[in-house]
Amino acid sequence: MAGGRIDVHFHMIPQFYADMVYAAGSGPAIGRYPDWSPELALEIMDRFGIATALLSLGQPGVQFCKPDEARALARRCNDYSAELGAKWPKRFGAFGTVSMWDVQHAVEEVGYCLDTLKFAGLSLFASYDGIFLGDAKFDPVMEALNARDGVVFVHPGTHPLTKQVQLPWPFFMMEYLFDTTRAVVNLVFGGTLERYPRIRFILPHAGGLIPYFAWRLSVSPMIDKRLKQMSQDEVFALLRRFWYDNALSPGEQTWGSLEKVAAPDRIVFGTDWPFANVNVTAEAMKTYEALDAVTPEQRAAVDRGNALRLFPQFA
Repeated sequence: MAGGRIDVHFHMIPQFYADMVYAAGSGPAIGRYPDWSPELALEIMDRFGIATALLSLGQPGVQFCKPDEARALARRCNDYSAELGAKWPKRFGAFGTVSMWDVQHAVEEVGYCLDTLKFAGLSLFASYDGIFLGDAKFDPVMEALNARDGVVFVHPGTHPLTKQVQLPWPFFMMEYLFDTTRAVVNLVFGGTLERYPRIRFILPHAGGLIPYFAWRLSVSPMIDKRLKQMSQDEVFALLRRFWYDNALSPGEQTWGSLEKVAAPDRIVFGTDWPFANVNVTAEAMKTYEALDAVTPEQRAAVDRGNALRLFPQFA
């Protein structure tokens, strides 16, 4: 499908992985995993004009296992992704998975994913056991990624406090957005973006709440002198360094905020399939394609052109 969309937010759910998650008494935010196979994925891609999908593992990653098991499961998932890429090299790319129980093991797996398997990048969760990206604990991983000009797809998850929120609604409805937002604030104000400037971070779901409350964030140092003292322009410039996908965020409400915060050449396409099921994906595409505010040139850039700046191998 030459010239089709490049989907940066497209999940894989190998059967061996789902079986292990269920056996451990865990599962995704929606309760049970939707049907998934590479053949079904290709059908969805063809239906929605997706030439290439970058596969990533969804919730709960591999952290539900004990450290040694998590490390082995991450390797098994990475090898499986590589097999799919070898079988369908034009259709599937991959973001590698690492266990963050031990950052040195994570560093080793970064090397395996990016140096040996030649993956497009790495998928990291916004937080691990309540510790968010941008924490100094993860600096060795950031150093390994920075040294390789790595692309990091950030995906939200849950943290211990999420389960203490006294609301009955599933996590994906809003807690995921908050998880991403907290990670971005930590990356910006903790200095990670400046210490590791060669990492390209892709934020899902249009960056959580970031576009909506960017101005408030930019004046926070004026309110509290304990914060790193950055000007508004400096904060906005750091936010423009992120890449933002439009998965589950195709409407004019979100676009109106996102286009004021993101660099126009750093907005990329995503579906969040299969957690966003085929009906949701169809509705998202209908909404996205009807956006009057997006010119044909902008749409071509979001659909494909911008992603090719990150992943020229899929040209």
